[in-house]
Amino acid sequence: MVHRLEAVYWEQIDFIYLDQFDSANADLMRHYGLRGRPIFVLLEPDGTEIARWYGAWSENEMREKLDSALAGA
Repeated sequence: MVHRLEAVYWEQIDFIYLDQFDSANADLMRHYGLRGRPIFVLLEPDGTEIARWYGAWSENEMREKLDSALAGA
């Protein structure tokens, strides 16, 4: 589902996937307080957090959240 959304929002939102077990991601995960999964964090280009969602979401729910964020709501 996330990969479908990535295709829909191509050139509007960059989707970045972090492997929580890869030590190369430890600093970034600590910086954003990421533990467990799934966690979706929407960031401004400068790294400022806009929104955070935990757990499983339907594709329609994720579309609503992403559309709302893009609209500046």
